[in-house]
Amino acid sequence: MSGIANTPKPPYYAVIFSSQRTEGNRGYGQMADKMVELASRQSGYLGIESARDEQLGITVSYWASLDAIKNWKENAAHQVAQERGKSEWYESFALRISKVERDYFF
Repeated sequence: MSGIANTPKPPYYAVIFSSQRTEGNRGYGQMADKMVELASRQSGYLGIESARDEQLGITVSYWASLDAIKNWKENAAHQVAQERGKSEWYESFALRISKVERDYFF
């Protein structure tokens, strides 16, 4: 999970996950790596970009359709990670879904 995602020609969808972490790791890093690996095998997955400092994390995953996003949200292992996030890893978070209609690369 490094660099800029190589997405196809629009339209496609972006899921923007912004989060503030609680203190301590408690398996967060391992779970995050596992979720990226699992998401990458989901139908409709296009790529991911992520950045984090001590206060704020932003992860953007790209998907071919709203159905692909829904299927990822409903994935059983992902649901376990979501619950652990709410109970252990995140002080707060926001999730936004948007349609990408144009993109530009340099």
